[in-house]
Amino acid sequence: MQLRILIADDHVIVRQGIRLILEREGFEVVGEVSDGREAVRAAEKLVPDVAVMDVGMPMLNGLDAARELMKVSPRTRTILLTVHEENQYVVEALRAGVTGYIVKTRAAEDLVKAIREVSGGGVYMSSSISRGAVMSYLNGDGGPSASDQLTAREREVLQLIAEGKTTKEVAVVLGISVKTAESHRSRMMEKLDIHETASLVRYAIRQGIVQP
Repeated sequence: MQLRILIADDHVIVRQGIRLILEREGFEVVGEVSDGREAVRAAEKLVPDVAVMDVGMPMLNGLDAARELMKVSPRTRTILLTVHEENQYVVEALRAGVTGYIVKTRAAEDLVKAIREVSGGGVYMSSSISRGAVMSYLNGDGGPSASDQLTAREREVLQLIAEGKTTKEVAVVLGISVKTAESHRSRMMEKLDIHETASLVRYAIRQGIVQP
C-alpha cells in the first residue's frame, strides 16, 4: 500500500520539487498547502501517513503546526524541513512530537529515507544534527523553551503580530473577538516582559517562530 504524504511549504516551487521526488519513489501526495493552518486542517481531513512541513511557514510555523497536527491526526508522522541545525531547534521539534528533522541542504538525499524510517515508527535526523541535541531531549535537560512560557494560543498571537498583523487582523485569523485577541496579546507580552512590537518581533525571530 502506498504511503500517503501531505506537503506543507509556502513556496510553490519547493512543493513541486518535493512532489516530484516523492512520486518518483512511489509515494502518493494527497495534498499540498502553503501555511501551517492549512496543514493542520488538511491533516485532519486527509489523515496522511506522513506530513512533510517547512519550519518557516506563515500564519502558523511548522513547529506549532506539528503540535496541533498531533491533536487532530495522531497517527500522522511529521517531518520538518529546516535551515536550523542548532540544538535548541532540534530539542523544540522533538518536544513538539516531530519524528523527522531534515536540514534543507540535505533534503534531496534525506527525504525519502526519512519518510520510510518515520512511517515504520522510527526517528530520522540529518547527519549534521548533533546527537547531543537528541540526548539532551531524552534526558529532559534541553532547557526552557518558548512553549514553556506561552500557551498555544499565545504563540499563535505572537507569530501573527510578528508578521505585522494588527490585533483586529489577528482576531479575524483566529476566529475570536478583538477583545479576546487583545487579552491574549497583553498576557503574552507580560509573560515575556516585552512591551513593544519591535522587541516582540526580535524575540519571535530568535525563537524561530518567524523567519527574519
